[in-house]
Order: sequence, then structure tokens, then C-alpha cells
Amino acid sequence: MATLMVQGTTSDAGKSTLVTALCRWARRQGVSVVPFKAQNMALNSAVTADGGEIGRAQAVQAQAAGLEPHTDMNPVLLKPNSDMGAQVIIHGRAIGNMQALTYHGYKPVAMTAVLESHARLLAHYKLVLVEGAGSPAEINLRAGDIANMGFAEAVDCPVILIADIDKGGVFAHLVGTLELLSPSEQARVRGFVINRFRGDIALLKPGLDWLEQRTGKPVLGVLPYLMDFHLEAEDAVDTRQQVKDEQALRVVVPVLPRISNHTDFDPLRLHPQVQLTFVGPGQVIPPADLIVLPGSKSVRADLARLREQGWDVAIARHLRYGGKLLGICGGLQMLGRQIHDPHGLEGAAGSSEGLGLLDFETQLEPEKQLRNVRGRLCMEQAQVSGYEIHVGVSRGPGLNGAVQLDDGRSDGGLSADGQVLGTYLHGLFEQPSAFAALLRWAGLHEVQAVDYQALRERDIERLADQVELHLDTEKLKALCGLG
Repeated sequence: MATLMVQGTTSDAGKSTLVTALCRWARRQGVSVVPFKAQNMALNSAVTADGGEIGRAQAVQAQAAGLEPHTDMNPVLLKPNSDMGAQVIIHGRAIGNMQALTYHGYKPVAMTAVLESHARLLAHYKLVLVEGAGSPAEINLRAGDIANMGFAEAVDCPVILIADIDKGGVFAHLVGTLELLSPSEQARVRGFVINRFRGDIALLKPGLDWLEQRTGKPVLGVLPYLMDFHLEAEDAVDTRQQVKDEQALRVVVPVLPRISNHTDFDPLRLHPQVQLTFVGPGQVIPPADLIVLPGSKSVRADLARLREQGWDVAIARHLRYGGKLLGICGGLQMLGRQIHDPHGLEGAAGSSEGLGLLDFETQLEPEKQLRNVRGRLCMEQAQVSGYEIHVGVSRGPGLNGAVQLDDGRSDGGLSADGQVLGTYLHGLFEQPSAFAALLRWAGLHEVQAVDYQALRERDIERLADQVELHLDTEKLKALCGLG
């Protein structure tokens, strides 16, 4: 039984990607492998097989390892609901909201949960592949650290340090990070991986030789920049846009301050017949065929911001001209008449007027709804699968069952004119038949079939190929305890 940890010199250095790649590479070797991230701060989450909630990156890593997601893969999840605080989720269940300083004092308790989960995984799998968080060299966060070197020291595991050369300054990142670690932490770093390299590797060779001589640690490999590659983002919205044919369906998503599970829109961005546009603060909603209101961690506050931006007026104009509107989770709640938060779960207690486009009201309740679900869409009776993560309970005649679920419940609603659709289901576009039905509803007549799950699997395989082609797999096997 072994544990190997991947830490990064910065956020978005490639930790999630490398752990995903290593999970599939180890699986190819016939090794029972499991992903792990002690503490994750993200608004993109997934529902696990045991009915809890973890970061989506770990759910993708679980797929790479051939496993169903489990709460032990991410025992501590922080979901920011303000600039100073977050909802704290331990072993898949929300225990409450904490300000940053309060959580800092709570870390010893969180560390107990982390070590319990790690011990359970270590007892059942030959290899635990651990993803760090941010950078291990954040001086202000070193005391009581549970996400990087604090965890590595506690379980006595080796560490690979990865840096992104595409951002520039890769040698400074690696050497500087190493210099800011304690002697025992420096000794844990067993090698470097350089990520997203473009060009002739011969031009990089002098730098690699210098790095090894300067630090006394090997470069385990240099991973190339992969074109047309997609892996779900852990948190930041991926706003890359490809210019599609002018006949493409125009889809617009307003980016709200506490947007959650924006990975819902990855299938849209990747579809060759869809031009997806994210609209941020200060931007005007352009002409569109479909506007999608996303999930939100702070629905009332985000609804207020939507109005401040004038986007409610743009949405009303869009509907007058025959456009379609889809609300997902928090976006669904915004479509109703009112949103009530009597317990102050997402801010100050009170109520907010919704957009009034569907006849129902929502009350936020302490018990979070967490479910993986299957069912059929009202349009074309297309099969749909997805997951629910919400604290709102919505009731009213406008919820006429846009989705009929296999467990006997109904979900969401469709307006009488067929223009406004709302649902609590995340992952709505991942089932090919539902995806095609929704695109036809939005105005695309001849829909090219796209299987998002197959695209994700293809890119996981590509990642594992890169490990075999560009990393020193013999050294990797030794670090993983694979002989």
C-alpha cells in the first residue's frame, strides 16, 4: 500500500490533470488505485455513490481510476458563499458556514476527518494518488496546513512538484517553491514535472540540466501542451471560445459572482453546432437563441446582481423576441415568484422577488438535497440523467414536471408557451438523447450527435498516453511502490 502526492507551484499548474493521468496510467498497470484530495475549495461538485458531495475534479479522477465517486476521495470541501466565508462540507455533508478565521481554528478537527478517509482508502487500494491544493509555499497558510505539506508530513508520503511552463517563469516557480519549504518538506519532493510545454524539447534541455544540478532532484518529465484537450475545471470558469459556423446555435450564460457547477456548460462549449458565450460584469447580453441561468451558491445575492447588471431587462427582451430560457438549480429558483431564506442560510434572512416567469416559490431549508437521478424530459421523452445539489424546496403550479424521474418524483417546469424551462438537474447535457432534445427545443433543427462522456473518456486516455510517452515511468513506479 502506497501514497503519492502531487503538489503544484501555483493554482492551475496541472495537479488535477496529472492525478487524473496517473490514475488511468496506474489502472493500465492493473493496480487498484484511488484519487484523494484532502481539502478542496470549489463551487463545482458532484454527488457520490454514498450520497454525499465532493469536488468534481475528484469525480473525474474516480472515472480515470474506474471507480464510482466516494466521499472519502475528498473529505473536506469548502464552497465559498462570500469573499470571507464558505460552507464547510465534511465527509460529504454540510456542517455549516464558517468565516475564514473560524475555519482556520477548525482545521485540527478537519484534519482528523482527512486522516480517517485516507486510512480507509489505504486499507482498500494499493495506491492512493493525492492532489494538493494551490501551492505548498503559501507562507500565511502554512500553520495547521491540511491540504499540502501538512498532510504529506502526517502520512509520510513522497511528493511530485508540477509547474506550468506556459505561464512563464517555470524555473523560478520550482526553485522558489522548494526554497520556501522546510528541510523535511524539501526532502519529500522526489522530482519535478513540467506541464504544457510547446516547442523543441532540445531548447529546454539546458534548463532541465541546470534545475537538476541546482536542486539535486530529477525532472521526471515534460508534458506537452495538448491542443483540443478538455478536462472539467475544478473551479475557475473556462471562458475559452471557439468561433463556430454562423448557423450555430447561440447560447449565452451570465456569469454570476457565486456561479456553481458551471461544468454543466462544458458539453455546450464542445458541441460543434453551438456558439457558447459567457457574459461577465459590465457586459451586455448579446442576441441569443438560448440564455441559461446557471446554478448559484448565493441565489438571492446573485439574483440582485443580475438585476444590477440589467440582465433581467435583457432576458425579458430576449423572451419577447421568441428566445428560449433555461434555469438550472439556482437558475430555476430565480425563475419563480419568490425566494425565501428564513434561516439566513445564504446571507441575511429574508425574501427576494424572483423573475416571475414560472408560478412557484422557493424556500431555502437547512437539509441539502443530494441525489443522482435518471428520468425523461418532457420534450421528446428523451432519457436524461444528472444530479441534484440544492437547499431549496420549490412548490407551486408552475412546477408541472419538465422531467419525470425514475424514482417517481417530478422535477422543474415548462411555461405554457414552451419558452421557459427550469430544472434542478445538473449534468443535463451529458446524456446524448437529452442533449439533442434540448438543442432542438432551443432552435437547432438538425442536431449532430455528441457524446460528452465519450469525449471525457477519450481525453483521459490521451492523458495516460502522455504519461507513458513523456514521463520516467520507472521512477514513477518506484515512487508508487510498484516495484
